[in-house]
Amino acid sequence: MRTVVIGGTAGIGLEVARHRAARGDEVVLTGRDPARAAEVAASVEGEVTGLALDLDDPHGLADALAGTWTVDRLVVAAIERDQNTVADYDVDRATRLVVLKLVGYTEVIHALLPRMGPDASVVMFGGRAKDRPYPGSVTVSTVNGGVVGLVNALALEIAPIRVNALHPGIVGDSPFWSGKPEGVLEAYVSRTPTGRLATMQDIVDGVDFLLENRAVNATNLYLDGGWLVT
Repeated sequence: MRTVVIGGTAGIGLEVARHRAARGDEVVLTGRDPARAAEVAASVEGEVTGLALDLDDPHGLADALAGTWTVDRLVVAAIERDQNTVADYDVDRATRLVVLKLVGYTEVIHALLPRMGPDASVVMFGGRAKDRPYPGSVTVSTVNGGVVGLVNALALEIAPIRVNALHPGIVGDSPFWSGKPEGVLEAYVSRTPTGRLATMQDIVDGVDFLLENRAVNATNLYLDGGWLVT
């Protein structure tokens, strides 16, 4: 089985790539920088290849993905955070994130679709900012909400290939969150019914569930320990 992880050189994407390689998949992981993608791929035990592409350049994605390999599992995990308020709106930053997350995600699937069989599956990443916005999240909240619509449309258009999305909450041991100042994570834990934040392993487990359970389709999975109900 071959798994492609878009955005697989760091953070959760890298953990997904490591896990899929450890279970015996051939893995193709991608990042923006060719040297970095090759270096990370070489560091992962198993049959792993690094590939350079930039979701912000959707016109170049087909050429970047022009290998002859088949794709059984596709994980589109590449993200970018944008602090952008309406009062101080940066159009260029907003446009970049919308292109990356919505146009880029869709073009990756378009480019790889001829190499995906009827039993293939796709998982895309959204986020809980779509439900709980914060100051400066106007673009992040919008594009993560767009992922929901994208899941529904694609699950219909490319059936029987399954399409799902995972929306993590605060992932406490991820590189982004683990370096926060003392007290920041504790405040989130205190508002989480489970008394613990999601971990990268929790997210990897969720990705596996969406990829492999053949009855799960057009589903948006929330992994946040019930944080949104508080």
